[in-house]
Amino acid sequence: MGSQVSILALAMLALAPAEESLGEVAARVNTRLVKIYGSGGVKGLPGYGTGIIVSPDGHILTAANHLPDSSDLRVHMADGTRLAAKVIASEPELDAALLKIDDKHAAGDLPFFDISKASKSPALAPGTGVLAFSNQFQIATRDEPMTAQRGVVAALAPLYGRIGVFEAPYTGPVYVIDAITNNPGAAGGALTTRKGELVGIIGRELRNDQTQTWINYAVPLNAAVPSRGAQGRVLTLAELVDKKEKYRPSGRPDRAERTGDWNVRTGWVLVPQVIDRTPPFIEEVEPNSPAARAGAKPDDLIVYLDGAPVPTISTLRDILDKYRPGDKVQVEVRRQDRLHTLVVELEPPPKPVTPR
Repeated sequence: MGSQVSILALAMLALAPAEESLGEVAARVNTRLVKIYGSGGVKGLPGYGTGIIVSPDGHILTAANHLPDSSDLRVHMADGTRLAAKVIASEPELDAALLKIDDKHAAGDLPFFDISKASKSPALAPGTGVLAFSNQFQIATRDEPMTAQRGVVAALAPLYGRIGVFEAPYTGPVYVIDAITNNPGAAGGALTTRKGELVGIIGRELRNDQTQTWINYAVPLNAAVPSRGAQGRVLTLAELVDKKEKYRPSGRPDRAERTGDWNVRTGWVLVPQVIDRTPPFIEEVEPNSPAARAGAKPDDLIVYLDGAPVPTISTLRDILDKYRPGDKVQVEVRRQDRLHTLVVELEPPPKPVTPR
């Protein structure tokens, strides 16, 4: 009887599927990732990153950092193919962007991660083993495999992070990882289970706002945060991926971001905020606007508002949030090599146009 049981047990073991090795899991995950190359030459900002393929047609989920703002965005596939890409959607509240491979011959049958399905899985508990895949330090190009790291979920906690002097845009729960995963180039990488199931997207390099230490973290795929720009709306990564080109980001429209016209109307249009510390240069001045009547001109650099220094576009937005229509603000701009003082009388913001 005992020998029969032993034979039956051996037969069942022979029929059971063999568990994949770490190398096999890494090889499979690697086919669903890309290396991203874009804006370079800015001191302190790497011109490379990581992305996750999320559709057979070549849609790529990545972090909403400086790379998607590049006019020359390229991706390297796992087989070494080099292709152009473009940004089709972005969600600042989730710090995520969606790219699309700009090559119809290369898309259509790509291996990918199903975000809608993966986002329905329950959150990982602390102590769960995970794998982190990314192109940190530009260790891989063309067909070279991504970095693969083993770690454990140390905690699932709200993100209190900073990029320099600025707070991170995403403040929801994140997986805190006990591996050094968030290095230059890692943003947009994949966090998976030990079986290669996608569970999160690796974030940017951030310092903890409370301890001033670097954070190794990933945003869970089931992250859901309330929109700051539309009451009652909840934002998810799955929605960003599912809607693709039809996705509409939260918050203020792009032109309002570049004019500051959410509380008041100024009439200046600033240069795009390509990096977090972009100086507030005026790109154009709207006719018959407060800025135009005050004498503002394109290429003026806003230096002070009522005596307060304005080093970046983000600082300018924060200061303007405190003003209301009818207020007069003294604006000092640098024009060529001289400072000019302008008095801008702020107007009510333009009413949004309701589509018919």
